[in-house]
Order: sequence, then C-alpha cells, then structure tokens
Amino acid sequence: MEFENPLVSAGLVMYRFGKKGLEVFLVHPGGPYFRGKEKGYYGIPKGVVDEKEDLFDAAIREFEEETGIEVDKNKKFIELGTVIKKSGKYIYAWAFEGEFNGKVVSNTCITEWPPNSRKRIEIPEIDKGRFFTFDEAREMMNDRQLDFFVRLREKLNIH
Repeated sequence: MEFENPLVSAGLVMYRFGKKGLEVFLVHPGGPYFRGKEKGYYGIPKGVVDEKEDLFDAAIREFEEETGIEVDKNKKFIELGTVIKKSGKYIYAWAFEGEFNGKVVSNTCITEWPPNSRKRIEIPEIDKGRFFTFDEAREMMNDRQLDFFVRLREKLNIH
C-alpha cells in the first residue's frame, strides 16, 4: 500500500443539464454519525491521494469507489482547480458531464462507534448521492467545495 497524504484529496464533479438547468452530483457520508445530518454535509466524491498517484487518476478512482459509477476516461474533463478546507486539506477537482439515476454503491471503511467505545463497525463511505441545482447545493454542501460549482458555471459560461 502506498503512503497516503491526509492533506491532499482529489475528486470529480459530475454534472448534467436537467429541467432546472445546471445540476451537480453530490454525495452524503455514510455511517451513524452523519445519519439525519443533511445541510452542509454533502460534497463531491473525493478521497485521499496516494503519495505517488497522479491527482487525476486518484480523482477517478475515488469517484468510482465512492459511487459505484464507472467513469469513461475518454470524456471531456474540465479542470476546476483546488480549494483549501479550513483544516488545511487541499482538494483538487475535475468536472465531467454524466447521468445517473440509480443507487450509490460505495466502498466501506471501519470506524469506531459509538465514539470512545473501542467498538469497530464497518460502514459505507457514502450512503446516498443525487443531483442538486446551484441554489440547492449552496444550502446542502460544504461551503468551501461550493467554489467548484461556481468555477464550473464560469467555465461553462453560465451566469
């Protein structure tokens, strides 16, 4: 296993043009801690980059692992740059046009639950995902990641 840098993540923003205009696909973290928590908890499918892994390759790998959606690498991708979370973590992202109407099938991870109990449970990293308009995303997603949506609108010349 490669060394992972916990301060660098990469992900993909899948977008479509729906009935309400431009929409982006966002995911919600799985597990008991996030159950019932909606506003401010959605984000793009992303994850930690291995030390020697290409950022774009990591973004595709993480998107596929967290959603179960296969990404066609021959699609046109739009580079969205980087955002820096309050924690200091850097997130790199690219966007691609796509469609999905199914159920997210995520990989799993082990977490301690309840906190400080030393009991370990296996949970899905992501428990659901769906498309959001800009106004919906502004309310539902992590505020720093909203910059990716703003940049996508600019690159697609949508004001």
